Amino acid sequence: MKLFYRKEGSGTPLVVVHGLYGSSDNWLNIGKRLAEKHTVYMIDQRNHGRSPFSEEHTFDAMKEDLYEFFETHQIGKATILGHSMGGKTAMWFAADYPEKVEKLVIADIAPKNYMLLKEDSQFFLHRNILLAMQDIDFTEIKTRNDVEERLAEKIDDKRIRQFLLKNVAKDKETKLYKWRINVEVLYDNLDEIVSGVNKSWLDDRIPITSYPVIFIRGMKSRYILPEDEKLIKEIYPDATIVDIPEAGHWLHAEQPKKFMKAVMLCC
Repeated sequence: MKLFYRKEGSGTPLVVVHGLYGSSDNWLNIGKRLAEKHTVYMIDQRNHGRSPFSEEHTFDAMKEDLYEFFETHQIGKATILGHSMGGKTAMWFAADYPEKVEKLVIADIAPKNYMLLKEDSQFFLHRNILLAMQDIDFTEIKTRNDVEERLAEKIDDKRIRQFLLKNVAKDKETKLYKWRINVEVLYDNLDEIVSGVNKSWLDDRIPITSYPVIFIRGMKSRYILPEDEKLIKEIYPDATIVDIPEAGHWLHAEQPKKFMKAVMLCC
């Protein structure tokens, strides 16, 4: 699949892989800063942003999309910065193509099955978000504020609503607003998005030591818990974990200066 991307700067390659509901747009400020030292590629993963939509949304597919991107742009080896779902894509890609990885920087996701958290699983949060997104009838929408009002009926967290609104775009042909993510397909594949790229997927490769791995954790997020440190070290014995105070899961948007400082130290 030919992915949409943005490119900034010059120097050693660095590829940014966004998370669920994200896009390259969300990483422009970070990318421009990183471009002081690197050639930065910010991709839109399949079913997100300006990349093609597909009925398939698996980590195998996203891994191969990333490999095709490396080949198309003749990237021999790169640092990969992946957030959330993009972090899992990056870990899975690196496991299969270690020769392509200079360094792995994973933002606020662990290599674990989040479905195992049961009632605390992020599955239910994302299911409710995607259901709320599917329920919006864009023929009734006149402004982005209308979208937020509809979302607010089912999503209490204003930060989440504001993040989702970045995916609202106007269709050039119909002149109606629309989602720039493939909401229905993401909903259908939510089980894999939440559970995939866990220790059992990586068992035949453990321990992974062929490239440096850094995890950046938001201290107000529950995606990398204290007990996950042991799991991370089992898979990546030399991994470093960097904490960002006062940051939740979307740490690059909530604490951009602190996040940037952490990434610059890694890269």
